[in-house]
Amino acid sequence: MMQDRPGNVWWRPYRRVDDIDIFYADLAPNDRFEAAAFGWLNKDERSRWRKFMFPGPKRRFALCRAALRRIICDRLSCTNDQLAFGESEHGKPFAVVNGRQVSISFNVTHSGPHGLLAFGSPGRIGVDVEERRSYRHIDLLSESVFGPNERREVKSLRGQQKIELFFNLWTVKESLVKALGAGMSLDTSEFEVPEKMRRGDKRDVFVFPHLPKIKWQLEDISDRRFAAAIAYELRSSMVTSG
Repeated sequence: MMQDRPGNVWWRPYRRVDDIDIFYADLAPNDRFEAAAFGWLNKDERSRWRKFMFPGPKRRFALCRAALRRIICDRLSCTNDQLAFGESEHGKPFAVVNGRQVSISFNVTHSGPHGLLAFGSPGRIGVDVEERRSYRHIDLLSESVFGPNERREVKSLRGQQKIELFFNLWTVKESLVKALGAGMSLDTSEFEVPEKMRRGDKRDVFVFPHLPKIKWQLEDISDRRFAAAIAYELRSSMVTSG
């Protein structure tokens, strides 16, 4: 088994947001890492891996799932054989150790060669990452996924500024959808990213119109390589903004 030293693993700490630990996973092609990752997958995960038709999805699944397993095993002091995963009604995974669900929250996202894994204490978490790539019809896509203010703001921009705002907004929305665990049942055009974040702030608190009693902390965790955001459920004493 590889020791978790720099150069021997494909993930590393990326950022800490309050009590949420976020790791970055390098998902670029690497035969050594891919072989090591495959060794950490269980029987069902290997079967799932074989069903991917193309090398990219195979690689991203194996590297993300193996990193997830190894980080959880380290945090919970369990062995890989003791760790399994269940899924919620909408397909959001949770950790099971020795047949019992455990109190660790996590979420995983990937886009191109970039993966992010977020971990925290009990409470819902969502994280999303997207490569910033050019779309010919960004305004048309915005019509289906953004609210009226967001659409207007994206439409008013050109070039790289348009691309950056689009993906900044989209990753915040996706992180909220993933944190809520609603899957495709939630229409992202029915809620908007807080205005302060649309204007450039990195952090704010959000409330879904249909769930007014639940507050979510949002944070833009992008860097020059990608757009990314995290959302997590707040206890009332934890609410911060700005």
